[in-house]
Amino acid sequence: MRNVFVETSNVKRFISALSALEDRGASEACLVVVDGEPGLGKTTTLKHWVAQNGCVYLRAKKEWTPSWFMNELLESLRVHPPHSFRQKYAKILEELAPRHQSALMARKSFGLVIDEADHISSKSSILETVRDISDMIELPTILVGMGKVNDNLTRFPQVSSRVSQKVKFLKASKEDVRLLITQRCEVAVADDLVNFVLTISQGYNREVLEAIANIERFGLRSDPGPGGVTLKDMAGQKIINDRRTNQAVVVPEGI
Repeated sequence: MRNVFVETSNVKRFISALSALEDRGASEACLVVVDGEPGLGKTTTLKHWVAQNGCVYLRAKKEWTPSWFMNELLESLRVHPPHSFRQKYAKILEELAPRHQSALMARKSFGLVIDEADHISSKSSILETVRDISDMIELPTILVGMGKVNDNLTRFPQVSSRVSQKVKFLKASKEDVRLLITQRCEVAVADDLVNFVLTISQGYNREVLEAIANIERFGLRSDPGPGGVTLKDMAGQKIINDRRTNQAVVVPEGI
């Protein structure tokens, strides 16, 4: 499978939200919430954005405290965390502010991504620490969750008022599935098989990629026609595992 990043409709809406963030009216409103079910490509998208722009990525932990959060943030910046809370906070601002300013001068993106943010979206102490850091240097901060973040933040108006952009990742469309298959699969795939992948994957990127791997494996050892691997070609072959039952989904015979 080709190791390429595919700009699906979810990715494009995320990039549009970041562009809108740069044009925000209130300078302190620099929080972005990215929400959606597991398997829709949120983490892949954010990690790609982080890698492309030299940003900071953290994965929230269920038992995070403000001090633990700041320790991980400093370690990700390759800085040994000081002992006191005040020193940690000051060091974070000292490290992040020039990086943010350099990015602004170069007209590039820079920000902090906190994945699995459902773990912290109901904890006022951590949210206030995140808000303080973001406010002080107007740092774009992206909270990535699985459906609870927006709802939980409504309990904290001082934080939710800083959210200027909300992006909900949706299930892949037929165009998204075709794009993923075309750009990542090393064999051609016929439209009827693309439609079947859309149906059995239910629009989840994770299952689409699993299907691509199986289609590619089959196509490389067979001799598909000029139109690519068809549904009929793969009759009787496993294509994905059902995420609910973990049982193999097989392309039916006699289609």
